[in-house]
Amino acid sequence: MFSHIVVGADDLDASKAFYDAALGVLGAASGVVDARGRLVYSHDGGRFLVTRPVDGGAASFANGGTIGFLCASPEMVDAWHAAGVAHGGTSCEDLPGIRQATEGRVVYLAYLRDPAGNKLCGFHKVSG
Repeated sequence: MFSHIVVGADDLDASKAFYDAALGVLGAASGVVDARGRLVYSHDGGRFLVTRPVDGGAASFANGGTIGFLCASPEMVDAWHAAGVAHGGTSCEDLPGIRQATEGRVVYLAYLRDPAGNKLCGFHKVSG
């Protein structure tokens, strides 16, 4: 459904350490800085980019916004969460675990904020 997602950050070194670890758990290679100075991750046909804001202002996160990363198992969600916390992320919301989602779906989720404050979710659909 998505071609790419871009988030802003002022400290690309901190973002690279965080996303190399967290996205590495999902099978993505380490991020590469492109000619425009953006940190780029490519995996399974999608791209995730981290950049300083083009307008030169300070980066900020979206209040109410969340970016979800698909995980193959609850164990992968836990490993993603642990890698993120170990590399500058902050756990938020509830602890990783089972949630009853809409329409009878059962999901396993974990939430983090990256070093720039962007809210992320490790997501695994258990049933439904």
